[in-house]
Amino acid sequence: MIILYGIYLVYTVSFIAGSVTGLLLSYRKYREPFVEEKIDPLALIVALVGWVVLVNAALAPFTPLLRTGGFFMVALVAGMRPGYGRYETVLGAAVAFIIWLLAGTPGW
Repeated sequence: MIILYGIYLVYTVSFIAGSVTGLLLSYRKYREPFVEEKIDPLALIVALVGWVVLVNAALAPFTPLLRTGGFFMVALVAGMRPGYGRYETVLGAAVAFIIWLLAGTPGW
């Protein structure tokens, strides 16, 4: 039971670290306070990989380690400056859940 709580603590710390890192990186990258209506290719790749790893981690070994990395990558894009990263996050989640449905991945 203690191990279960420990891994959730690692997931939480990974998500918080990804959010803070994404916010800092996006403030350096985007100087404009308004939302641009274009998709950032690098953020899209990070979101796709993060969501696919997070949702479909049961298909590979080292599941807790993969999920930790997935949480970090998802939070990196979702935690970007307000208005940025939302399209990338939605597209990454949609692709990951389609793969999850097609692969018949076992649950969490």
